Amino acid sequence: MKFTPDYTVIYSDEDIVVLNKRSGLLIAADRYDENAPRLDAEAEKEFGKLFAVHRIDKDTSGCVIYARNAEAHRNLSMQFENREVEKIYHALVLGHPMWETKKVDSKLLVDGDARHRTVLNQKYGKAAVTDFKNLGSCGKYSWIEARPRTGRTHQIRVHLQSLGISIVCDPLYSGNQHPVLLSEIKKRWNGDETSERPLLSRLALHAYQLTVTHPKTGEAMTFTAPYQKDMEATRKQLKSIFGADSLEKSEK
Repeated sequence: MKFTPDYTVIYSDEDIVVLNKRSGLLIAADRYDENAPRLDAEAEKEFGKLFAVHRIDKDTSGCVIYARNAEAHRNLSMQFENREVEKIYHALVLGHPMWETKKVDSKLLVDGDARHRTVLNQKYGKAAVTDFKNLGSCGKYSWIEARPRTGRTHQIRVHLQSLGISIVCDPLYSGNQHPVLLSEIKKRWNGDETSERPLLSRLALHAYQLTVTHPKTGEAMTFTAPYQKDMEATRKQLKSIFGADSLEKSEK
């Protein structure tokens, strides 16, 4: 079994650290599972004390930024609170959306049901806006770019669900947990189905890019997190077979 590192370093200086995390890691302490594996706890072994300034879902891979001191923490936290940070996510979804772009402006209520899911609630929910772009269809799948303008828990997943779209292998919001198998997308596949390993078997959502203002220099900085190995292998196979490539159509 191949070892998957918890993170790779995208950028670091005396004020900030930007990491590309694997799926399955919390980025900070969680009230529901105090013993769950955490990115900050692992990265602090390398960088010392880190301050969380935003969150991405445990099952989401990709770009996470931490502050390394109190001043940077205040500055970055305000940027996220004031919606000054540009966030771009990529998702592999089931189905073929008929739109090129779509804006979803639906209020969300966090922890709104017995499974601790976020739900649409126009009366009691908080404002939530996501801009979506269709990056291309690949057989029974499509690549979607998401730009959340707010930062509600599970926002992208719920807004896509509201459009009748589910992210591949979403354990909370998709009724289909079927992994991506090469045998099911490649016509001439000569492997052994009994021993086939999936290309992708976890939530197919990746925090691809983050643009912030550096807390000390004031410089606008854009950080890109390459796909994790499983999503990259899936992208390459889908591009080879169907021609659509999420990275070619994604902007910025």
